[in-house]
Amino acid sequence: MDMEPRVRPLPPEEWDDFTKANPQNVFTTLARHPALYKEWLGFGGALLDGTLPARDRELAILRTAYHTGSAYVWAHHARLGSAAGLTDLEIASVSHPDALWPVEDQLILQVADDLHSIGDLSDATWTALCDRYDEPGRIELVVLVAHYTMLALVLRTLRVELEE
Repeated sequence: MDMEPRVRPLPPEEWDDFTKANPQNVFTTLARHPALYKEWLGFGGALLDGTLPARDRELAILRTAYHTGSAYVWAHHARLGSAAGLTDLEIASVSHPDALWPVEDQLILQVADDLHSIGDLSDATWTALCDRYDEPGRIELVVLVAHYTMLALVLRTLRVELEE
């Protein structure tokens, strides 16, 4: 399979201020659809600055990157996960379902696992989620995993290259 980008990043002379400050290929590629890009930035930004603790958010994103095989999402969020308090060992262990995780982390991983494997949450996972997060937090975690699953598919299909 040819791995050349199907959609080339927007040339630098056409970047807006956000893209100039964040020149990653995900942004420079999606910027080719200005209206969608603008709305997606707001949506993605809301998820990255939502109600979930940053560590929980990054753990869910990394498990989703693992499930979807997205090297791009993994590379960027391993760095963000580290900044959010995940250790190098924890980041490396995200791809090992048998790793010994505290119960709080097991729940986040299980949410990503359930959504990946059955496209829903088991009743047990939902009950545990209700015990841990308020309603906005529950919604946000499900939307977060779904969003990064979608993003992984988009990046793979458009063949967005990981930066050097």
